[in-house]
Amino acid sequence: MDKESMKKIAGQEAVKYIKDGMTVGLGTGSTVKYLLDALGARVVNENLRIIGVPTSNRSAKRARDLGIEVRSIDDVDHIDLTIDGADQIDENFQGIKGGGIAHLREKIVAINSDKNLWIVDDTKMAKNLGSFPLPLEVTPYGSTHLLKRLDKMGFNPKFRTNAKGQHVLTHADNYIIDLNLGYIEHPHELEKVLNNMTGIVEHGLFLDIVDVVIAGTSEGPKTFKAR
Repeated sequence: MDKESMKKIAGQEAVKYIKDGMTVGLGTGSTVKYLLDALGARVVNENLRIIGVPTSNRSAKRARDLGIEVRSIDDVDHIDLTIDGADQIDENFQGIKGGGIAHLREKIVAINSDKNLWIVDDTKMAKNLGSFPLPLEVTPYGSTHLLKRLDKMGFNPKFRTNAKGQHVLTHADNYIIDLNLGYIEHPHELEKVLNNMTGIVEHGLFLDIVDVVIAGTSEGPKTFKAR
């Protein structure tokens, strides 16, 4: 089974967790697209009433196009459940996110949610984190010096650029630096280091956040209870 089919399986399984009247955080990425399609169908066919809190402009547009009511996080008093993708999940259910440059908004929505559910194809499941580059959202001002500091620390940093060689910009017009670490032995220790570095707005380590993971596989959806 190809990867897109496995993403679709995960997205369609996850929509079962959404109940009438919920406020739902809507993540970003290719797997979430399938979730939104399935959710839009329920809104139309079942008259499902939910409020969606999207983590990116593209998720917001997709949700509106499908008839899903959308609000900003600052316009809701709670979030029952957030469903999002992940770029890598280790065997302890720690994650890396930010391949789609939305990890700042994704983390804000996630930490303000009662429950978090991640949907992935099974190629995103790994023994350890690090083979997927770790994204950092950084302020443009001083970013070159920050890159040098990260390089001296052995983090193999690289600015993320587009096809024209220009800096990729986040929703807040910040830059992205990707750390090519290969292997992260102690994610929590790395988190502390990054949290204390001036110029880093947010990093893509999502630790001790997820409650349930649904992985699409060639044998169907597999559900894992993370905590």
